[in-house]
Parts: sequence; structure tokens; C-alpha cells
Amino acid sequence: MSKQNIYDDSDFFENFRRSREQPVNFNDCVETPILFQMLPDLTGRSVLDIGCGMGQHAKQYSDMGAGYVMGIDISEKMLAYAKEHNSADNIVYRRLAMEDIETIGRSFDLVTSSLVFDYVEDFAGLMRKIHNLMKDDAKFVFSMSHPIVTAWDGVYDRYTRTETGERLYANLRNYCVEGKRKVDWVVNGYECYHRTVSSLINALIGAGFTIEECREARISDDMRKQYPALFGGTVHRPEFIFFRCGKTQGK
Repeated sequence: MSKQNIYDDSDFFENFRRSREQPVNFNDCVETPILFQMLPDLTGRSVLDIGCGMGQHAKQYSDMGAGYVMGIDISEKMLAYAKEHNSADNIVYRRLAMEDIETIGRSFDLVTSSLVFDYVEDFAGLMRKIHNLMKDDAKFVFSMSHPIVTAWDGVYDRYTRTETGERLYANLRNYCVEGKRKVDWVVNGYECYHRTVSSLINALIGAGFTIEECREARISDDMRKQYPALFGGTVHRPEFIFFRCGKTQGK
């Protein structure tokens, strides 16, 4: 099974780092606020952050009162940044592929992940592994690229536009064809996995989760008008999908 580590590509990492350091970006303005609205109270809780990246969320969980935070990531570059810029006494960073989380050897009150599961080949299998790491009353909160977004395969433009470049509507292509997609984004041959919404839902149910809440990314009209080049397409499609899950009673 392939384990993607695109973030240790120097060009990709530097592009990502620069984008995250901009005060206005998709992560901080669109994705993170929704994800954090769906979190339970973290006071004294143990948290596993899968694909912790640069450690921003792990540090925020620590600041929000979590008792213990483990951040795992496959990228050495990401973890080096996290340890330098987002460390705390109760945070442990560990280099580990998400496909290998069964080796962690402890359970958690909360499992989170931010825009990482696009890279996993066996989504259903990963959901079962996550379920096994959770305490009976634990929560699982995560975000992914919306399947409407991953349905793009790079052959055509993401949008149909007017002659002046205004986005008229988002393009879908082969939405019902699941599997690996390769597109040119920052680097040539960027890979992610496309799945339908029903496949995501059924994988969660099959792993023993109860879906408590599902959201789709939205941004205010004011932000869209203020930054049309960045957020102009968000009126046509949700960039991200979010789930909060608990463990189904009896499973």
C-alpha cells in the first residue's frame, strides 16, 4: 500500500509553508474555524492529531486545555517545523504514517485530522484503525477535501468562466469513478484519492461510528467579495467536508 509523503518534496513544502504564513488563506479562514466549532471540550483530554503537519492545531489543543496531545505525521520537514514553532510540555510529535496508527499503543478521548485523509488509499481500513484507538466516549472530528473538489482530474479547468475570467460554475468530471487522481498542482503528478460522499459515510458507519454532525465549508459574502481571486469559487462549491463522530453503542 502506497504512503504518500508529498510534503517532504522541497518545492511543495516551501509553497505550503508560504501559503500558511499568509494572513488570508483557505486553512485559517475557511477550514480551521469550522473544524474547531465541532470540537468537544478539551479540558484534561488526550488528543491524537493525525497528519499534524506544522503543529498549529496540536499547539492550539494544548492551549485549549488538553492534558496530552500526540501529533503524528509522515513528513520530516513538517515535524521539524512543528517541534521548533509549536511545541509544549504536553505535546509529543512522532513520525508515523497514518496507515500505521495501530502501533501507537494507547487510546484517546479525541481523534482529529485536518485535510489529510485525501491521501489514504484504504479509507475504510483507516477508519477501523481510528475506531480501535478511541475510548468508549471519545469523539472523532475531521475534515477532508469535498468530493466535489476531488472529482476534478486536471484535464479541464476547475471552472467554466466568462471571457473576462469570472467563474460561472464549477466543473465536475467522473464523480462516480473513485480512486487515485493525479493532477499538476504545485508539483507535477500531485496525487489524491477521490471518493463519493456516500462512500465516506458508509465507511464511517461500517467502522462502528455514529455520525453526529456533518458540515460543508462556507465563507461569508464579505470575504468572498474582499478576496475574489482566492475565494471567488466558494459560492459554486464547498471546498471541504467535515464530520464529528462518536462510537456506536455496542460496537
